[in-house]
Amino acid sequence: MSVTVKFFASLKEQLGCDGATVEIGEVATAADIWLQATGGKPMPPNILVSINLEYCDRNCPVKPGDEVGFFPPVTGG
Repeated sequence: MSVTVKFFASLKEQLGCDGATVEIGEVATAADIWLQATGGKPMPPNILVSINLEYCDRNCPVKPGDEVGFFPPVTGG
């Protein structure tokens, strides 16, 4: 069972890729997906997370076939 992962903006540059496909078990959270997709790098505390284009908490459950996006914090004025 797989999940599509996408990294955006400066995360894409820092990690050296724009995404990955991750295999998951029956129970996984967005935080678990981050760890698998980044090779175990800790998730910075201010990262924004989306599942299927809807913002959510890093502890939200992820199901097979979902798309998980990770975004750096956004500022503007």
